[in-house]
Amino acid sequence: MHELPITQSILDIALRHGESAKAKKVTHLYIVIGQLSSVIDDSIQFYWDILTKDTIAEGSQLHFERIPAKLACQDCNTNYALEDGSLMPCPECDSISVRVIEGKEFRLDSIEIEEE
Repeated sequence: MHELPITQSILDIALRHGESAKAKKVTHLYIVIGQLSSVIDDSIQFYWDILTKDTIAEGSQLHFERIPAKLACQDCNTNYALEDGSLMPCPECDSISVRVIEGKEFRLDSIEIEEE
């Protein structure tokens, strides 16, 4: 359910930037979501279709880019990708002392508009 306020925030940003650019319409939004993020694409899309009704963003397309998760072993300095999305020990030394270096991202990367 946390996707509703997230989607509202994306819409607020899109409308603010669209209106400041005097856009006739917001046409495309590009969203980056890390593999370890708890954000669900389909939920964002569902709320987007509801929230954008009667705005300059109505009918715009959302494009999702998923960033794979990468970890860094703090014992042997090996960087590695997660295989199935669940945390796993370092493949080099079996240490569980790891930190996430990619995969928790969530951001609105870009917005395309149709100018007046």
